[in-house]
Order: sequence, then C-alpha cells, then structure tokens
Amino acid sequence: MTIDPSAFERYRHSPNARTTLPRLLLGTGIVVLFWAATTVAVLVGGTYAFIAWQATPSSGIHGFLASPLGILTALVSFAGIWIGLWVAMRWVHGEKLSALLGNSRRVSWSGFLKGLIAVLITSFISEILLYLLQPQITRGPIGLSSWLLFAIPIAALTLLQTSSEEVLFRGYLLRGLASRFTSPVIWALLPALLFTALHWSASSSPAINACVLASIAAFALLLTLIVYATGNLGAALGAHLGNNLTGFLLISHQESYNSFALFNARPLEGPGWATSDAVLIAFIGIACSLLTIVLLLHQRSPLKLAAELPDRTSTA
Repeated sequence: MTIDPSAFERYRHSPNARTTLPRLLLGTGIVVLFWAATTVAVLVGGTYAFIAWQATPSSGIHGFLASPLGILTALVSFAGIWIGLWVAMRWVHGEKLSALLGNSRRVSWSGFLKGLIAVLITSFISEILLYLLQPQITRGPIGLSSWLLFAIPIAALTLLQTSSEEVLFRGYLLRGLASRFTSPVIWALLPALLFTALHWSASSSPAINACVLASIAAFALLLTLIVYATGNLGAALGAHLGNNLTGFLLISHQESYNSFALFNARPLEGPGWATSDAVLIAFIGIACSLLTIVLLLHQRSPLKLAAELPDRTSTA
C-alpha cells in the first residue's frame, strides 16, 4: 500500500507568498477570536432563551448545555470558525477560502462519500467490540418520531461542526505549515496534536482521558493521511462526519451529548472504568482507524481513494 505524494505536493505548494509563519499565526488568532465570540454569543443567547422558556433560573448554563437546545447551540457555535477562516484567507493571505478545499478548489464528493461509508463501517465494528467490553446499552430518551424529525437538522449542524474543524486543522494549518516546513513532524503532527488536545475532558478519569485522546490522535492522523494521499479534504470531511454522526444520532458514549441518540452506552466520563478497560478502548479506537486506512487506501478496496493529480482535477 504505497502513496503517491504528487497530489499533496501540489496542494502544499498552492499557497501564495503571503502565507508566511507570522501571517499564519495571525490568521489562526483571528479564527480563534471569531470562534470564541460566536460561542459566547450563542451560549449567552441560548441560555437566556432556555431559562425564560423553562422558567427555572437555577438550572443556569449547565442545565442549558445538557438540554437538546444546548447541543444544537453548541454545534451552531462552530460557524465562527468558518467566518474566521474566511476573514483570514481574504484579508491576511489574499486567497479565496476555496483554496483550502484541495487542488481543484472544491470538495471531492466521491471522496466524501467513500470516507463517510468507510467510517460508518468501522464505527459499526467499533461499537460491537465496545459492547463486548461493556454490554451496558439502554434506549435513549428520544422517541423515534422525534429522532426522525431531528435527524436532518442534527446531520446538517454536525456537518457544520466537522467541516469547520477539517478546514481549520487539515486545511488552513496543515497547508500553511506544509508550505513553510518540509518535515511532517511539524505540518502533520502539530495540527493533529492541537486537534487532539481540544478533546480533553475534565470530567473523565486520567485513564479514560488517555485512552480517548489516543483514539482521537489516531483518527486525526488518519484524516491527515487521506489528505496527504488525495490532495483534497473531501474524504476527511466524510470520515469526520461519519464518526460524529454515529455518536450524536445512533449510540452515545457521552452523557452530555446523548439527547438525540437512539441508544446510550455507559458514559466514558462516568465512574468505575478500570485501567484495563481504558487500554482496550484505546486499542479498539486505534485498530478501527487502521482498518479505515485499509478501506480507503488499499489497492483492492472498493472504497479506494484517488488523488487529485495535475491532469485530473476530480477524484474517482
């Protein structure tokens, strides 16, 4: 299973001369500023509306964040990343936002679909293995009719969240750093580590945090690898969406994000997890990421991705 670097080499050399390290840091600061401002705005507004609607001021922001409305609002806040990226690309780098999407400056929808299918397959395998480890699954509180009603809005907002993260971490940061540095230790590992660190949970035990972060780091490197193989964010966008949709809509492992899931597994932030459980959870996560790589990059796989090469501007 070999990877032709031609597509990525074209992608990494696509930034203009204004993509310097100081400008990249400035652009990142702008994105963080818009993300933070949007988050504060939607959380304050959403909490106020929630308290007024529920008439229970004592529940405050914590009650709001645990509610279905709070989850929807949290997903909306990721629009700030898109706004910040547009401002950074337009005014700091003098490029169109579409330049981050790939060599063709558009999403490869065939790659998107393949990434989505591959991760849905490996997520199903992962859930089976996690069930064998901890067969504690209950039906979620949401009714089937309500679930069907919210499925499309949740999918759309999840796409907003996952796409903003991909365009930031596997697009803006990876492309910008790769244009300035040749070592993948910088352009691949640094964005992956930043992405992973954002998933630290103060409510989880150190062992569970370690296993979750190990799994997320493996997934982040998987996303980086398929961008390297294709020179396009399409497959990474689909893979990330499939991963998050599984948790939001099908089976949730987080108590704070289970309002719309059909089934709830034992929450990872809950007590009682042994260190051996954490090791097995990390192993399952890493193994499923490796399986996803095989599904997307192996020569004989029906889901094999194709690269955006100079003489072929759309993936197959």
